[in-house]
Amino acid sequence: MAPSGKKFKVCVCGGAGGIGQPLSMLMAMDERVGELSIYDLSVSMVPAEGVAADLSHIERPSKVKAYSLDIKSGKKPVDVMEECLKGCDLVLIPAGVPRKPGMDRADLLNVNIGIAKDLMEACAKFCPNAMVGLIVNPVNSVVPAMCELYTQRGLDPRRICGVTTLDVVRANKFVHEATGAPMESIQVSVVGGHAGATILPLFSQDAAAATMSADSIAAMDKRVQDAGTEVVTAKAGKGSATLSMAYAGARFGRAVLAGLDGERRMECSYVMSSVTELPFFTSKVTFGPKGVEEVHPLGALSAHEQKRLEEAKKLLKVEIEDGLKAFGGLSKL
Repeated sequence: MAPSGKKFKVCVCGGAGGIGQPLSMLMAMDERVGELSIYDLSVSMVPAEGVAADLSHIERPSKVKAYSLDIKSGKKPVDVMEECLKGCDLVLIPAGVPRKPGMDRADLLNVNIGIAKDLMEACAKFCPNAMVGLIVNPVNSVVPAMCELYTQRGLDPRRICGVTTLDVVRANKFVHEATGAPMESIQVSVVGGHAGATILPLFSQDAAAATMSADSIAAMDKRVQDAGTEVVTAKAGKGSATLSMAYAGARFGRAVLAGLDGERRMECSYVMSSVTELPFFTSKVTFGPKGVEEVHPLGALSAHEQKRLEEAKKLLKVEIEDGLKAFGGLSKL
């Protein structure tokens, strides 16, 4: 289905960072994007204004504008983001800090949940009906917390999605490399969550992946879980998966915009769910004119996948609870 010609407004929060810059470029290139807001802090690696100026020179009709927050001002995003967010159809949030040496998951959550909360409060005020794609780690905990924020504001928490597309992208590429099957024919669903053993690729449901041996599937399952570490190691600790994450974030963004434009698209995403007994879960989601239109069941699983599912759910339950507890502490401040 060809684009209708309608143009959408997109904002990338953290748009001057390692993920944000390439993600902003890919969204500026999307034919459905008419206006792109790039938001970041005044202390970002380069000024948001510089990223916007750079992208404004590419051969695409999208208008690119920068917005920044001077951290010395004492203001919060909600104080400065009205023009940036007003009229937005999609907000992508790769803001937040990466895990640093000596920082455990709880430390990361305590920092990034505050960053996400400040940005989501601005979204709740200025673009409450926009779809929001959260790339803020740990996604398994941050998404439930931000959905609770929207629920408390009387807004629809189904507008919030955790972007887990990179797990799918990696699984597809690894299967292609192992089997030689055409890339366009491979569609591995990755369900569960977006960290470690909560990541569950359903290789049995893809024709090419299903041809691999049991040992190969078990090894590839582990490789998808640990793929982020693979990149960090290759970068000698000087960076993480920024480029592939930007690619995956843009793929997610394109699916959401296509859906809003009337062309229903399916992607895996971490959302409010009744697919399992957990309130949040990653599975296939259909995006349409109303945003999330259907959250699909898991389908038939192999014995290996069924065993892994139980393991993933136990871990994910704790991480969901951690996010809600952390948000409860923040909301009392």
